[in-house]
Amino acid sequence: MKSRLWVFRDIDPTKQAALAQALSISSATASLLLARGVTTLDQAAAWMSPIRLHDPFLIPDIELAVDRLHQAITQRELICFYGDYDVDGMSATSIYLSFFRGLGAKVCAYVPHRVREGYGLNEGAIRKLAAEGVTLLVTSDCGTTSHREISLANQLGLDVIVTDHHQTDEQMPPALAVMNPHRRDAQYPFRGLCSGGLAYKVASAYQAKYGPGAVPLDSLLDLVALATIADVVPLQDENRAFVREGLTQLSHGARCGIRALKQVAGVTRECMAETIAFKLAPRLNAAGRLDDALKGIQLLTTESESEAKQLAEHLEQLNRARQQLEAEIMQEALVQVEAHEIPSAIVLASRRWHLGVVGIVAARLVERYHRPTVVIAINERGIGKGSARTVPGFDLYDGLASCRDLLVAFGGHPSAAGVTIHEDRLPEFFKRFAAVAGAWAQSAQNAPTLHVDSEVRLDEVTLRLLQEIEPLHPFGAGNPEPMFAGKRLEIMSARVVGEKHLKMMLRQGRSLPFDSIGFGMKSLEAHGLSLKTPVDVAFTPELNHWNGLERIQLRIRDMRPTANE
Repeated sequence: MKSRLWVFRDIDPTKQAALAQALSISSATASLLLARGVTTLDQAAAWMSPIRLHDPFLIPDIELAVDRLHQAITQRELICFYGDYDVDGMSATSIYLSFFRGLGAKVCAYVPHRVREGYGLNEGAIRKLAAEGVTLLVTSDCGTTSHREISLANQLGLDVIVTDHHQTDEQMPPALAVMNPHRRDAQYPFRGLCSGGLAYKVASAYQAKYGPGAVPLDSLLDLVALATIADVVPLQDENRAFVREGLTQLSHGARCGIRALKQVAGVTRECMAETIAFKLAPRLNAAGRLDDALKGIQLLTTESESEAKQLAEHLEQLNRARQQLEAEIMQEALVQVEAHEIPSAIVLASRRWHLGVVGIVAARLVERYHRPTVVIAINERGIGKGSARTVPGFDLYDGLASCRDLLVAFGGHPSAAGVTIHEDRLPEFFKRFAAVAGAWAQSAQNAPTLHVDSEVRLDEVTLRLLQEIEPLHPFGAGNPEPMFAGKRLEIMSARVVGEKHLKMMLRQGRSLPFDSIGFGMKSLEAHGLSLKTPVDVAFTPELNHWNGLERIQLRIRDMRPTANE
C-alpha cells in the first residue's frame, strides 16, 4: 500500500510564535490558524469566537424576493417552491415550505424526477404548475442558467425567484430575482452558502422586514446543516455557525422526521458532520436517485410520527437498493477502465446504468484512479446524462466548458457537475476532455497528496491541545480536520481489528504511549512495515470514550517508514 505525498503547509515560525504568545495557545494550535489563512489577531479572534452572521439584505435581489413573497401571501396567491432532487435542494425547499406555511401562505412543492425530467426547471413542469394556478415560482438549487424556461414561465403569468449557488453565466435569466452569491455584481461578503443557507437567509430577511411567523428561524438550522454538509460547501465563515447549531439540533432530534431517519440509520450518538455525510444524507439522496425526492421533503416537514416512521423506512429500503446498484455498476466500470491504459481523464458510458447512481460511481473512480471522471447513463433514445467528479486543482466547470459544443447541456461547480450528451458525440467528448485534463496534469502536481498542518512531538498532544482545537469545529470542506505529523515513532504493538482496521500503540522516545487507530489500513505488512520499523505518522488527535473513561487517541491518516537522516 503506497503512502501519499505529504505536503507540509508553509508556516512562518515567527508568526507562529507571535500568535501562540499573544493568544496563550500552543504552537500546534497556532499552526492550525495560520494554515487557515489567519495572519492577524483579529482574524484569529474571529475563528476562536462566536461567529457573526452577515446582513441578508446584501444578497443580490433579496429585498425584491421578500417583497414579492409578502405580496403573494397577502393576496393569497399559490406559491410553488421548486427544488432540486439532492439533499441541498430538499432541505432548501423544506425550509421555504416550513417558514412560509407558518406565515399562512398557500404553498406547494415540486421536484422534477431525475430520470424522466432531469435537473432543474423544465417546460412540462412549468406548464403544469401554471395550469394549477401557481403565480409565484421559487427555485431551490437550480434556475441560474434556465433562461428559456423562465421566459416561458413569464409568458404563462408566473413570476420566478431563483435561489441558487451554481456557477453563473454573464447574463442573468429573466427572473424577478436571482439570489446567487456567485453573481459578478454580488456584494455579499461570503460566497460559500449552499441553497439551504440561502433559503434561510431569505426567511431571515423576510422576518426582519415583515415580522416573525409561527416557525422560529433557529428551528430551521438543522435543515441548513444537512444541506451545508451534504453539498460539501466550505465550512468557513457563517457556514460554521449554521452547522455548529444545526448539529446540536440534529443530535437532540427536535424534528420527528430526523428522529425517524436517525433510527433507521442506526444513529444513537451525538450527530457530527460525518453522521450527515455518511448516514443521513445518503438515505435522503436515495429518494431522488431511485424514486421521488418529494418523499425526502415530506420526511423533513411532516409533524406526524407515524408518517415519519413510514417514510424513513422507505428511504432505508431505497438506500439498500442504491448500494446494490452502485456495486454492480462499479464492477462494470472497473472492467471498462482496466481494459485499456488509464487516460488523463476517465469517461465511461452504458445503456445498462441507472442515472441515479452514476455520480457516486464517478466519485469512487476518482478515489481509486485520481483522475477527473465522467460517468454517463444512456437512455433508449441515445441521450446520455451523467455526473462528473474531479481531483483537487482541476476545475470541472472550466473543463466541461471547453467541450460545450459537444454537449447538449452541462452545469455545476468546479468540483462536481452534470452533463447531457448525444451518444454519438461521446468518442469526441472523451478525446477532448482527456486532452484538457492531460494538459492540466502536465502543469500541475497531480500525485495523491496529504496536507499536513505541522510536525509535533507526541508530548505536545495533550488535553489542552484538544481544548484549544474545539472552537475550530465543525470540520469539513474548507476547514479540514487538524492534521499533524509525528516522526520517528516506535510501534509498541499492532493488530487488526474488525477485519480491516489497524490498532496500534505508539510512542516517541520517552513519551506516554498513545492508542492509535487506522481505519481501513489493514495490517502493518500491507504498508511494508514491521514492529521493528521506526515510522512517521500523519494523524488527527481526538478523545476516545470507552467504558466511562476518556483517553486521547490518534486517528491515523497515513504512515511511512522513517527516512534515514
